[in-house]
Amino acid sequence: MYQKYKNVETVKPGGLELKDRLVGVQRVTKVTKGGRAFGFSAIVVVGDEAGVVGHGLGKSKEVATAIAKAIEDAKKNLIRIPLDKHTLPHEQKGKFGGARVYIQPASHGTGVIAGGAVRAVLEAVGVHDVLSKSQGSSNPHNVVKATFDALLQLRGASTVAKQRGVSLEKVFKG
Repeated sequence: MYQKYKNVETVKPGGLELKDRLVGVQRVTKVTKGGRAFGFSAIVVVGDEAGVVGHGLGKSKEVATAIAKAIEDAKKNLIRIPLDKHTLPHEQKGKFGGARVYIQPASHGTGVIAGGAVRAVLEAVGVHDVLSKSQGSSNPHNVVKATFDALLQLRGASTVAKQRGVSLEKVFKG
């Protein structure tokens, strides 16, 4: 699922204290010969609020079943995000479909300045201080995936040092 990203660390759900957040539930209608058939699709974000997060989609005829399926799907797609204390290591842009997301680290005490689907993802990751802007499409499915695109492109200081072949002090002091 995350093949195009270089440094993705997948995580197994065993032993983690995961909390799930419902991003959205849509009612889907299929018109058939016998009338309308209603179904539901749910998108859910799960995370341990310490850098591990995943998202999933569930579809069913009932809302509760769709949410349960989405949670199971999200637990299969857990990844680790590099954090700098309770904020991000650097600013990043992400996009998916028509949705574009910009996330930026903020000083301590700022809070999560984000709306809708972006807020759900960032809170599940465990980010407490961040500024963000969602542009383009407001479709929650695409906004969640755009936010994941931005988060997956983040690199921690130790990763940057390893890729450049320099010490950690040289990354900060130049």
